Amino acid sequence: MSNNSDDKVILKKLRDITKDKKCWKENIDYVAEKLDTDYSVAVRAKALWILGEMGLMYPGEIEGYVEDIVGYLEDDSPKLRERSANAMGRIGRANPNLVIPHLDRLMKMRHDESENVRHAFIWACENIASNDPELFCEKLEIFHEMISDSGQKVRIEAPEMFRVIGKRKPECVKPYLEKLEKVAENDENPTVRIHAAGAVRITKKALNE
Repeated sequence: MSNNSDDKVILKKLRDITKDKKCWKENIDYVAEKLDTDYSVAVRAKALWILGEMGLMYPGEIEGYVEDIVGYLEDDSPKLRERSANAMGRIGRANPNLVIPHLDRLMKMRHDESENVRHAFIWACENIASNDPELFCEKLEIFHEMISDSGQKVRIEAPEMFRVIGKRKPECVKPYLEKLEKVAENDENPTVRIHAAGAVRITKKALNE
């Protein structure tokens, strides 16, 4: 297990890599090595985050590491589960075929005990849905239920999924418009109301085009 001084050195190197996108391609293997369980949670969490961003830019080069990234969805650390979901979203945004085989595992994250993981789950699905909304047309009830989640961050993010899909596949969101309008008018959280209203507005605009 790495000690604190090792961690500081590695985390600094990872931060430097994050800032310099020109060096990403040549550093994919270096960052992926940091997923090894010998490294601390902080190092692995940072590596997962960067690999997701690298995967958005270089999905082909990340392909060999997708299994390792997805494996962290079942980790004991909520931070690593969260970052695994984030990374899947970014990679799936660039190339959905890399994450489609693991979509069922991602969908289970909606039941995670950690609010941050459930929030990351929605965010990941939005990323994937931004280019491939049809993958989620049959799953929208999940996101409607999550508007009533116990976690504030989750409730705020959930209506955004309807906005993302409503823009590209408005007919999928159409059956939810009445429910979303009710949320937009009555939810106790002002940001949830704003996000629900935005989803309604964008879906209706797309339906009329």
